[in-house]
Amino acid sequence: MINITTIPGDGIGKEVMNASLYVLDYFELNFNYTEMPAGRECFEKNGSTIPEDTIKQAKKSDATLFGAITSTPGQKSPIVTLRKELNVYGNLRPIKSFKGVKCLYDDVDFLIVRENTEGLYSQDEKVIEEDEKVIANKIITKKASKRICELAFKQAVKENRKSVVASHKANVLKKTDGLFRDTFYEVAKEYPNIKTNDYYVDATSMFIVQNPQMFDVIVAGNLYGDILSDEAAGLVGGLGLAPSGNIGDDNGLFEPVHGSAPDIAGKNISNPIAMLLSTSMMLKYLKYDYEGNLLEKACKEVLRKGNIKTPDLGGNNKTYEMADAVVCNLKELEGQ
Repeated sequence: MINITTIPGDGIGKEVMNASLYVLDYFELNFNYTEMPAGRECFEKNGSTIPEDTIKQAKKSDATLFGAITSTPGQKSPIVTLRKELNVYGNLRPIKSFKGVKCLYDDVDFLIVRENTEGLYSQDEKVIEEDEKVIANKIITKKASKRICELAFKQAVKENRKSVVASHKANVLKKTDGLFRDTFYEVAKEYPNIKTNDYYVDATSMFIVQNPQMFDVIVAGNLYGDILSDEAAGLVGGLGLAPSGNIGDDNGLFEPVHGSAPDIAGKNISNPIAMLLSTSMMLKYLKYDYEGNLLEKACKEVLRKGNIKTPDLGGNNKTYEMADAVVCNLKELEGQ
């Protein structure tokens, strides 16, 4: 029995979660789902954006599926908290073009590997002079830099990719980003068959726009990886098509990159593809490679055919209609 914690969250998070569970039912896997609360609505009801019971349940599960949440000012972020509590130190964000989707480039296929636990996102901030001076500490460690670089190279080997690029700003942040860059090259020595290079993060950002085909794998710190992956999603149709997986040694946390979109919540017009692709990543993480690959192919087929589209893709179909279309394509693919 595989135990999955589901956290629908707020807004369209609930809609795309329902779509994901509906599609998962097709596979008739021995999965046990436990739904737990987190987010703005949870805070309004329970006084916490992520109750301790939610964290405990996620820790004892084999993986967690996370929908989307609405930020609550002055309160801790549920997703950042979960990443820390589960020690899922690596954030995998595939960037791929899909046929049938209007993209800036139709041949993009690379992976961003983002460090999840430190950097400026450590949230170590101090007010020195009220309303006048605030300091944020950027924490970079050898241990975290090494394990995220190792993950990047392992993913490159697993996916048969030829190169790994480190993105940093070591020309200015000589100690912190310098440590990250130097550790990258230390790890690279263990993978002599993989090409390596490094670029300043501003140059990386420019190259992603100008020539994204030059990349196979990009590894970056927390803040840089967050910005680069959202920028890159814009190349291939936006955040509605962008999945992600947070990977650690003992747990996995999978989430679409998009937010809770309160302006369209309840209308059932949200695009579930990013959530379904995140679910595909979860299946592969759990060693259900056949099901994970089949689900990814079915999503691609729905997008390629283009006869079912949610409004963000230029159509007028509902969330559940997209989910139905994915199930139909699963049946077609298995029947081939």
